[in-house]
Amino acid sequence: MRKILIGLTLIAPLLAPAANATEINMRPGLWQITTTSDLLLLAPHLPPEQMQSIKDLASEYGLDMPQIENGAAISQTCITQEMAAQKTLPNFYNTQLGCSSKNATRSGNNYKIDFVCASPDLKGNGTAEGTITNPEAFTGQTNFSGEAQGNPVNERADINGKWINASCGAVKPL
Repeated sequence: MRKILIGLTLIAPLLAPAANATEINMRPGLWQITTTSDLLLLAPHLPPEQMQSIKDLASEYGLDMPQIENGAAISQTCITQEMAAQKTLPNFYNTQLGCSSKNATRSGNNYKIDFVCASPDLKGNGTAEGTITNPEAFTGQTNFSGEAQGNPVNERADINGKWINASCGAVKPL
């Protein structure tokens, strides 16, 4: 169950940059995403084989395992010029953990996305919402309630994003 929950927590940072893609004047390039949650505080206490299992899960979904320390996962993502200019939100959750997004809305600098997960291992509902503070920064949070491998889950993650560089280097777009 921890593997699924931590996987869900690690995927959450990728939703926020996708939501930012609706901002036409968003700065394309390399972004650093920091996600904090109580669940991530457990990472240092996991046995090495369980941490490897989580890394394998992230890899299975095409994600690099972020650096995790002090209850925070720090990752980088690339936003292309085309992504920054989009007028609609990418449908990221369709291929991730059996989840799909719906009711994506944007009002001024605030965004909100609902998502539903309906896979054998993960069932429930969640939201991601936040504020784009300027073309180079955003803050937000995700909430999820449901079941992971039959166990009840109620998890919140706080997300902060900041633009780092115009060049993404080796970091690939979502």
